[in-house]
Amino acid sequence: MYPVHYPYYIDPRQNNQLISDIEKAINGEYSAIQCYEKIAQLARTDKERKQILEIREDEQKHFKQFVQIYTQLTGKKPQPKVTEDCPNSYRKGIEFALRDEQQTVDFYLDIADKSNHTFIKEVFRRAAADEQNHAVWFLYFLVNLNWLRS
Repeated sequence: MYPVHYPYYIDPRQNNQLISDIEKAINGEYSAIQCYEKIAQLARTDKERKQILEIREDEQKHFKQFVQIYTQLTGKKPQPKVTEDCPNSYRKGIEFALRDEQQTVDFYLDIADKSNHTFIKEVFRRAAADEQNHAVWFLYFLVNLNWLRS
């Protein structure tokens, strides 16, 4: 369990894992924001493009929340970076996004489970729920692509 001191301060020597996990989450959200912009531009319909951009807005919200937590825990701003390249085709982009969202759900729930700070726990649980919803949308887009192919 991550030991957290009220309100958000945590001694980095005691909890490097939480800080590392939040930094990874920040980079993941930053990467998703960039990728979903690209995927939206490749979308087949305006309806799909609009939904992908709404998902991107959720990712931006998560990014801001995680940056806030990281900054309060460490006293410094993170230096986000893209950690995974986004595919160049719509189909591969949707497949990539679906896998990423599903993996992210588990990662965020793990952070929430390990944290003993109510605010951090709630932010990551809510983000996990959003990520699961995003995965359902990407699965829907993928199923439609497969249906059109057959």
